[in-house]
Amino acid sequence: MRPERQLQNWRSEAGSRLWLSGLIAAMQHAERPEIRRQPVAPEVVVELRAQLALTASYRASQISTLRH
Repeated sequence: MRPERQLQNWRSEAGSRLWLSGLIAAMQHAERPEIRRQPVAPEVVVELRAQLALTASYRASQISTLRH
């Protein structure tokens, strides 16, 4: 999903709740010992880093847009 679309979804109350519910479920799943012991595939790490970089750069662009 494009960052612009994610931002629109998160602005609504239902979108925020859905996103937060998904985050909580993922964290609860990841904290299980049998899951934590499993190795993480390198391509998953690459995708995660790309997503985090995209989010950070997108936020930075939004902040700079608001300042001008």
